[in-house]
Amino acid sequence: MTLIKKLMQQLKSKEFRSYLMSTHFWGPVCNWSFPVAAIADTQKHHSIISGKMTFALAVYSLCFMRFSLRVKPRNLLLFACHIINECAQLTQGSRFIYHNYIKTKV
Repeated sequence: MTLIKKLMQQLKSKEFRSYLMSTHFWGPVCNWSFPVAAIADTQKHHSIISGKMTFALAVYSLCFMRFSLRVKPRNLLLFACHIINECAQLTQGSRFIYHNYIKTKV
């Protein structure tokens, strides 16, 4: 029961409310559209994959993963968003390479 009380006190605190109103919270929340879209696209036909855009989004996520750890205070919510996006983009990139370069040569 004390764990629930501590959690409720934390949620009511001024620090938590200010965190909810900061860019450290809303920036990553808005960024979650990238990995959600990329994960949804893994189920679609490989012909819709843009190699250039997949590469650009993979580099973008790498940069922001580094940024999220270097900024003070560290933004682990942003880091989680971009590591999932990086994995999704690498999946899409491997599908693109396989269907456009490997499968066609076999």
